[in-house]
Amino acid sequence: MKTPLRYAFVTLALAANVAGAQTYPTKPVTMVIPFAAGGPTDVVGRLLAQSMSKTLGQQVIVENTVGAGGTIAATRVARAAPDGYMVLLHHIGHSTAPSLYRKLPYDALNGFEMLGLVTDVPMTVVAKGNFQAKDFGEMVRYVKANKESINLANAGTGSASHLCGLLLQDAISTKVTTVPYKGTGPAMNDLLGGQVDLMCDQTTNTTSYIKSGKIKAYAVTTPKRLAVLPGLPTTREAGLPAFEVAVWHGMYAPKGTPGDVVTKLNGAMK
Repeated sequence: MKTPLRYAFVTLALAANVAGAQTYPTKPVTMVIPFAAGGPTDVVGRLLAQSMSKTLGQQVIVENTVGAGGTIAATRVARAAPDGYMVLLHHIGHSTAPSLYRKLPYDALNGFEMLGLVTDVPMTVVAKGNFQAKDFGEMVRYVKANKESINLANAGTGSASHLCGLLLQDAISTKVTTVPYKGTGPAMNDLLGGQVDLMCDQTTNTTSYIKSGKIKAYAVTTPKRLAVLPGLPTTREAGLPAFEVAVWHGMYAPKGTPGDVVTKLNGAMK
C-alpha cells in the first residue's frame, strides 16, 4: 500500500505544479524601472505595463527604483523570488554596468532570465533652447572653444545619456563638465529651464520638445534620418560617421524563474 500512496502524492504534486503554471499570474506583477518617472525608460515601461496588464489579466505595476546607474534596481530584482512577480526593465546600461562598477552585488550576465527585447531607440544630440550654435558643426566648434564653461547633462552614471555623452566627447576630442541626475526626467527639466547646455538623449524623450521648439536638436545618432524628425541630419551627415548610438531596452526576471512563466511573460510583451 505504501508504493501506490507514494505515487499518489507525486501525482498530486505534479498536478499542483502544472495548475500553478497554468494559472499564473494570480496577483499583480511589479515592473522595476531603474530611472525616475518621466524619463524615456519610464515612458517605455508604462506603455508596456498597460499592454501586458491586458494580456496577463493582472495589473503590471511600475515601480521606479532609482540610483547608481540602474544597479540598485537590478540588485532588487536579482534578489527577488524567481516566481514571475517581479521583473526588470533596463536598457543598454545593464550590459555596461560591470565595466563601470568595480564590484556589483549581482551577475549581470548570468543572474537573470532574459524575457525579451522591448525597443531599439535612436539618440539625439540636443541643447537648451537659446544655445548659440545653429547647426551641428557650429555646435562642435563652439563647444571646443568654450569647453571650460560648457556642461553636459545625463541621467546618471551608466545611463544611456551618460554613455552617449561620453561617446560624443570622444568623437569630438573635447571634454566638458558632465552633470549627472537621478533620471532623464530631472535632466530634461533643467535643459528646458536653461540650467544645463547639452544632452544626448533618446527620441522617446526629446521628439515632442524638438517639434515644439523648446530645445534645439543638432543630429540623430542613426545611419539614416528618422521619419518622425525628417529635418534632423544624422551624425554621419554632420561629419561624425563613427558616432552612431542606439539604445535597446530589455526585460529580465530573476534567475531560476520557471520556463513556462518566462514564456508567458515573453508572450505578454508582444
